[in-house]
Amino acid sequence: MKYLTAIMTAIAMIGALAVSTAVRAEEKNWTHVTIATEGAFRPWNFTKADGSLDGYEIELIKYFCAHMKVECTTVIQPFDGMIPALNAGKFDAIISGMSATAKREEVIAFSDSYGTTGQTFAALKDSPVANLPLKGEVFSLATDEAGAVAALKQIEPLLKGRTIGVQTASIAATFLDKYLKGVVDIREYKTTEQHDLDLKAGRVDLVMASMAYLSTAAAKPGNEDLIVTGPRFQGGMLGRGSSVGLRKEDTKLKAMFNDAIAAAKADGTIVKLSQKWFGFDVTPR
Repeated sequence: MKYLTAIMTAIAMIGALAVSTAVRAEEKNWTHVTIATEGAFRPWNFTKADGSLDGYEIELIKYFCAHMKVECTTVIQPFDGMIPALNAGKFDAIISGMSATAKREEVIAFSDSYGTTGQTFAALKDSPVANLPLKGEVFSLATDEAGAVAALKQIEPLLKGRTIGVQTASIAATFLDKYLKGVVDIREYKTTEQHDLDLKAGRVDLVMASMAYLSTAAAKPGNEDLIVTGPRFQGGMLGRGSSVGLRKEDTKLKAMFNDAIAAAKADGTIVKLSQKWFGFDVTPR
């Protein structure tokens, strides 16, 4: 009997310790936050020649951390491994042009969005697919998926048999796999910069990425032959815009980021930085 009592006491103590640990995690006082970014997704985030980081999100990180009154460390992490590394505790947040999608929300949480530009295509100016129909027109998968599918059907004959470059683990890759699988050859790359190089070298016919990224890439010296083309897609499976990725249990940190994002929208910071880095307002509507 005394052994049973001892076992029950031990189980109770373990349970109490687990509850105590959960409470401490929930009530953690955040004074330092480690943030992961890719450092290779201009103009959202990129690495300068001197090794320092810059871009729309890098400036937002400074604003967020100042507003939250926390010390922040920003680390570079390959995009395709960010979510597992976040859940493994290697850092506390992801700010890297990551769109909040239903699939990603199965494993991590997201803050409110701080920017959205949609996904579109780019090709070389002398390419047969340089002038895809519906250029610049925006189609929502959230409010009119049938219209978005109809737009794809309109450009599908021009895309059939073509090779499209896309970043691994990106929402563009998911989009192509769902809507153009079997129509095009999808080639994945670790970074968007790598698929740009293969586009210029003629190893792919088009690339797909965010409108903001592609318009900025086309304006870079040496990329004069790149042109943004075709329709732009947003919403639905493409998510509700770039948001801070967080562990599900870090609810207090999520609330802190949401408060900082709301402040950046209210005081015009997001509009100002949008115009600086993209040339248009990326404020989520």
